[in-house]
Amino acid sequence: MPTIISTSDFRNGLTIELGGQMFRIVEFQHVKPGKGAAFVRTRLKNVETGAVVDKNFRAGEKVEEAVLVHRRMQYLYRDDENYVLMDLESYEQIDAGPGVIGEASSYLVENQEFSVFMRKGRPVTIELPAAVKLEVAEAEPWLKGDTTGASTKPVTLVTGLVVQVPLFIEEGDTLKVDTRSGSYIERA
Repeated sequence: MPTIISTSDFRNGLTIELGGQMFRIVEFQHVKPGKGAAFVRTRLKNVETGAVVDKNFRAGEKVEEAVLVHRRMQYLYRDDENYVLMDLESYEQIDAGPGVIGEASSYLVENQEFSVFMRKGRPVTIELPAAVKLEVAEAEPWLKGDTTGASTKPVTLVTGLVVQVPLFIEEGDTLKVDTRSGSYIERA
């Protein structure tokens, strides 16, 4: 039985159904104009296609929440276009396309565990932990006493992600990186 929710239940990351398609709420804002009825302005991402749309809902409008099954999985390897994941309970391997993984590919390393949301036996979207540990693949050398004014430098991580870090970070260091903003947190 479908779960019907109100616009007052909206939160970032919530998945809803509109017109037979699933959308994830990227951001939302309750708006109360001086004249006229209140409404909720949303930015929605189509889970299947990745397209982002803006949509307004009347305050209190009802929508159907998409029912997704949560599974804990492990990233094994990349096979051409697809990412091969293993269910940690059944040890079953499944393929997830680039549309499912999305921007999270910049944070994936082999054997990493994360949450996968499934619908009708197919992966729909993934949710990474707030921070991941990644190794520095390339870093410009830093000389002590070099005070050219820059207090950070760009480094390339093993996944290809480029992050601004303090000058003392070197190749081979392991860093903790925020998966929401893509920023350096600390050396791990």
